[in-house]
Amino acid sequence: MKLYYYPGACSLAPHIVAREAGIDLSLEKVDLATRTTEAGANYAAINPKGYVPALGLQDGSVLTEAGAIIQYLAHSQPAAGLAPAHGTMEHYRLLEWIGFISTEIHKGFGPLWNPATPDAVKAAAKERLATRFAHLDGSLAKQPFLMGDRFTIADAYLFTVVNWTNFHGIDISPFVNLQAFQARVAARPSVQKALEVEGLLKKAA
Repeated sequence: MKLYYYPGACSLAPHIVAREAGIDLSLEKVDLATRTTEAGANYAAINPKGYVPALGLQDGSVLTEAGAIIQYLAHSQPAAGLAPAHGTMEHYRLLEWIGFISTEIHKGFGPLWNPATPDAVKAAAKERLATRFAHLDGSLAKQPFLMGDRFTIADAYLFTVVNWTNFHGIDISPFVNLQAFQARVAARPSVQKALEVEGLLKKAA
């Protein structure tokens, strides 16, 4: 399998999950400005959506969307314990977290990436993110990871998107449990390796 990625983008989440699960992925960086891959391929032909991640599968098909890819990877290696079994209540709780991260945190950063976004809109986006961070902080006050004592794909996804605060000068120190979570996940060997490969160690939380 091949993961098409951009350093530090949401593609970092499946990169981390693959390393946690012991899945041997090949990596190909995408230039999002030119929509070409490191090997010179037209990325629009691989993923017409134009953004990362995309996962090239062994049958030649392509899977997109970070939330779908991390689930696919986890369930391809169930022994790694990165996701509860399908049909269990714990599985639906995992989906609940992935939905929250995707819609409230991941997309919440959207206005901040656009240099044309007015300052007032950026300020409002940061305020909304702060309310979401407060919710996460409360949950993480009770347990080390989103699902309890065990690291899951939801934690890889959350770590990835909260790490974007480093790119936008957002201080998460008021959210002590969330900040501790970021440090806890960053210290995992699989995460350190993914950050190293993507050239992100100096920017990591």
